[in-house]
Amino acid sequence: MDAKTSSPAVPTGSVDAGTRRSRVSGIDRALQVIDYLYETGAPAGAYAIAKAIKAPLSTVYVIVDDLVEKNMLARSGDGSIWLGARLYHYGLAYARSLDFMSVATHEMHDLCRVTGETVQVCGRDGDYMLVLAMADGPNHFQVASRVGTRVPLNWTASGRLLVGHFPEGERIELFKRCARTSPTGRADIDATTLSSAAGKAFEERLSIQVAESDYAVACIASPVVDRGGQCVATISIVLPEQKVLADESRYVGNVRASAERIETLMGWRNH
Repeated sequence: MDAKTSSPAVPTGSVDAGTRRSRVSGIDRALQVIDYLYETGAPAGAYAIAKAIKAPLSTVYVIVDDLVEKNMLARSGDGSIWLGARLYHYGLAYARSLDFMSVATHEMHDLCRVTGETVQVCGRDGDYMLVLAMADGPNHFQVASRVGTRVPLNWTASGRLLVGHFPEGERIELFKRCARTSPTGRADIDATTLSSAAGKAFEERLSIQVAESDYAVACIASPVVDRGGQCVATISIVLPEQKVLADESRYVGNVRASAERIETLMGWRNH
């Protein structure tokens, strides 16, 4: 952690302000390192981390060594750093404590069995959509977005739903800030158009995108709305685009019903 400077003795039970600031700074630096690795989604060396978080290289070395020793980070043979097993165990414990994830994951697997397609539960992480859970369908259709994947909100059906409950002005400002051109070039980047589509999708409890983020891949999503009327997550079916064109109504009915069941089980069906 960041070095602490010595300070005069203070009365028992009190905490020197300088020491407290130094301790918080050390924690903040550690979180910056972990956040950087999480956000980039790939191992990195200490130099790259220090440069990205604008911290002294010597400080980052101390923090990384400490976190590796505590199994919060892991160091590979080439010296690169990645998230450690201890963080994984913390994540599992946190996930087990969430009633919502338990309910949503159960429904996700049921929907996967009924449709025979890949199903995802997604949430919002700032300006991005985040895949929270996923059940692979029995076919060999490959889906690029796995658990932990973060993509711009304007690329996906779920992304639009997750901000659909916002007032129109907030939606426009959000999309102005975060809309990005997708790999296929088919995702809309106009903030006003996106805001209108998000509001309509939320109202209709349905969002469909075809080949906007990945070629030949479609997604049909429905919002999971809490008792306050906010979209806290989505459940979606990810499948080849030709299947949507051939039998859209079947998938639409199933995904809407799954979202409603999650809300009912959570006691949120009063909106």
